[in-house]
Amino acid sequence: MVRREFLQHSAAFGALSFLPLYSPPITFGTQKVPVLAITHGPKSHWFGYYDKWQVDPSGRYVLGMEVDVPRRSPTENDIVKVGMVDLENDDPEGRPQWIEIGESNSWGWQQGCMLQWIPGSSDQLIWNDQQDGQYISRIVNRQSSTQRTLPKPIYAVAPNGTFAVGTEFNRIQNMRPGYGYPGISDPYADVKAPDDIGLYRMDLDSGESKMIFSLAQAAAIPYRGKSLEDKWHYFNHLLVSPDSERMIFLHRWRNAPANAPNAAGGGFTTRMFTINIDGTDPYVLDPSGFTSHFIWRDPQHICAWTKPEGKKAAFYLFKDQTDEIEIVGDGKMTVNGHNTYVPNTDGEWILNDTYPSQDQKRLQALYLYHVPTDRKVVLGQFYEPPMFSGEWRCDLHPRSNQQGTKVIFDSTHKNGQRQMYLADISSIIENS
Repeated sequence: MVRREFLQHSAAFGALSFLPLYSPPITFGTQKVPVLAITHGPKSHWFGYYDKWQVDPSGRYVLGMEVDVPRRSPTENDIVKVGMVDLENDDPEGRPQWIEIGESNSWGWQQGCMLQWIPGSSDQLIWNDQQDGQYISRIVNRQSSTQRTLPKPIYAVAPNGTFAVGTEFNRIQNMRPGYGYPGISDPYADVKAPDDIGLYRMDLDSGESKMIFSLAQAAAIPYRGKSLEDKWHYFNHLLVSPDSERMIFLHRWRNAPANAPNAAGGGFTTRMFTINIDGTDPYVLDPSGFTSHFIWRDPQHICAWTKPEGKKAAFYLFKDQTDEIEIVGDGKMTVNGHNTYVPNTDGEWILNDTYPSQDQKRLQALYLYHVPTDRKVVLGQFYEPPMFSGEWRCDLHPRSNQQGTKVIFDSTHKNGQRQMYLADISSIIENS
């Protein structure tokens, strides 16, 4: 009962009412927003990346993953449980109910198994898995428990809910372990820029897929006037535009694969492309080499953290297929984070986080930024123990529900356990 009262009346409670959820050190910003733990140990629960629907259209069911793997890289034998939290029903101990739906052995700590609700559906969810030596994806109906298997894994689902886009996860794993999946080797491990793999589009009804842009095509486009033929190439971080007409992807290259001798410290270089979903009109939107996290604001604009040539590192708003660019949150959003636009706010509110502070406090900030008034609202700062670092770090990766009234995030601040938390932001948004 306390939990449901929180969901309905959180603005009326002071932060002190919820302090037992936190482990010091913990501080709050200017807005003291109550935070509710919606999963509990001893097993770990989390969602992962920030740019997909975690909550169903009703706002009741929150997707997540459950695992008891310790802090290490997963193997192909490590199984993650796929499930959802029912915010309107309690388990026997009076906590939000966890409902198991399925499982996957194709996952990573940062992006999970690409679990998400299919846009526009209240019943269907999708995630990646392995079957018969191949990466695949599964679509499950939570009401009927019926399941369909698609022949390719997905990276991002189009907002119109009819197709997904993807790239080869074994290639990613070869080039940046932890963002691909273990268990299936890269058949092009000895090829710097394969012509046979790249971006593909897959129909979610038929499973039919088609490659639309190859690694070789990207590698053939010079970088700052210089050839890239001697580099090792891969794609990462795909995201379809709100009108489902174009997509973003990051083209990355290294001097050697990540698992090659002496390659780990070499790093990678990045440029951001946009492209039509049929593979036409590729455009290098950010040629800087520094693109990091990004999100579509609308079908023509992308907000991304980068360092354009001659400019400082910051969040910038790009207009697609042009050289128009402007800084966002100057002096307020000063460090890299996982940025999204809060739904139903016409692009006025940005939800964001930070990495742990570079001191002994190791605090990760969770905040909102109001674009029209240049106002930053800190929702809280959350301690991340030093043992969570590298591949198995726990970024907050904040996600909004589809109404734009609540925020769900992953955190290790309580007893060093990776769990999911919920904060109600409705009073902040409504009073803007």
